Amino acid sequence: MKKVKKIMPYVVVTVLLLIVVAMAYVSWALPNVGKPEELKVDITPARVAHGKYLAMHVNVCIDCHSTRDWTIFAAPIDTTQQGGGGELFDASAGFPGKVYSSNITPGNLKNWTDGEILRAFTCGVKKDGSAIFPLMPWPYYSKMDREDAYDIIAYIRSLAPQEKSYEKRKLDFPLNFIVNTMPAKATFGKRPAESDTVKYGEYLVQNAACRECHTQNDKGTPLPGMDLAGGMEFKLPGITVRTANITPDKTDGIGQWTKEQFVQAFKKYKAKDYKPQAVAPGEFQTVMPWTMYAGMKVSDLEAIYTYLKTIKPVKNQVVKFDKRAEAE
Repeated sequence: MKKVKKIMPYVVVTVLLLIVVAMAYVSWALPNVGKPEELKVDITPARVAHGKYLAMHVNVCIDCHSTRDWTIFAAPIDTTQQGGGGELFDASAGFPGKVYSSNITPGNLKNWTDGEILRAFTCGVKKDGSAIFPLMPWPYYSKMDREDAYDIIAYIRSLAPQEKSYEKRKLDFPLNFIVNTMPAKATFGKRPAESDTVKYGEYLVQNAACRECHTQNDKGTPLPGMDLAGGMEFKLPGITVRTANITPDKTDGIGQWTKEQFVQAFKKYKAKDYKPQAVAPGEFQTVMPWTMYAGMKVSDLEAIYTYLKTIKPVKNQVVKFDKRAEAE
């Protein structure tokens, strides 16, 4: 027993040293995804146009990298400051820290190379080598076609410059260390032919990061058997909202939806007679950027529908929202 008592202080010190070394390694040696590529994207009208379509209506980069008006249903962006960042994610929304979306206009990225921009949104590493928390769904973007990624870069370069900056992010412990382990090298794929509707629809679902919101997770790991079954929670002023089940389950999902109904669910937000609806705190709201996705081509929405109809139906009845005590 005496020997144990003598040894214990050394064991404790050793364990503490190992923890310190591990934390130092995670802080200083990670992330490690390699240097940014030597890359120069040709800024052609065609690239800019397609990049705009992707950034506005498929990948919806501009949605998060602009401020949203949460007093209007679906929280449309401030179109006068596209890409200027400033959307806040903090404890009030259930986020473990405080993060502002960054300014991705040339006003902030003028000193970034195209390779550094590519590495940021496909690997999760900034120009300075620091890790990007996957609020930006770079794990999904990392599998996109290079040409699509290049088009997005071309469009970002064309945005009106805005000279805006925000306070440095603050992540709660231990997430402030764990975040450094998250970045990974991109595994670029190939955009399928649009005629291969199922594969092309799957590609669009990936680029739109539908699973990011429509699949419940435990600390970032998708729950088994719940692929695209909805139920992920988001805190908004006075309410908790949950994402929809978009599997082809006939009771809880979109199994009884027609292709036309699916397309119309998006396109109604672009209809000439659509009038933005005011939303007060405590009233039903959604995190789904309907007004952004409404700009997607009908053929692309149809491809997404076709793919979703092929996935496994999951029974998961979702209650869209609940009022929280502070709203009462």
